[in-house]
Amino acid sequence: MTIDYIQADSPYQNGYIERFNRTYRIEILDLYLFNNLEQARNVTEEWLTIYNTERPHEALNNMTPIEYKTLRQAVLFST
Repeated sequence: MTIDYIQADSPYQNGYIERFNRTYRIEILDLYLFNNLEQARNVTEEWLTIYNTERPHEALNNMTPIEYKTLRQAVLFST
């Protein structure tokens, strides 16, 4: 096994993380001026909670992760 590094900012090699990085940059880093690292961490924590629970995602057919999980569980248990 060998470690194979990808080129920085290369959506063709790692599209998922590049998409997340772009979204984070647009919705957090471009909107706030942080006074310290703790403030950046707090804003990021709040944003991640919303991102992972309340925000619709295109990859989930514009459902929130919670809606998608509920629908998926309902499908799995009905079969």
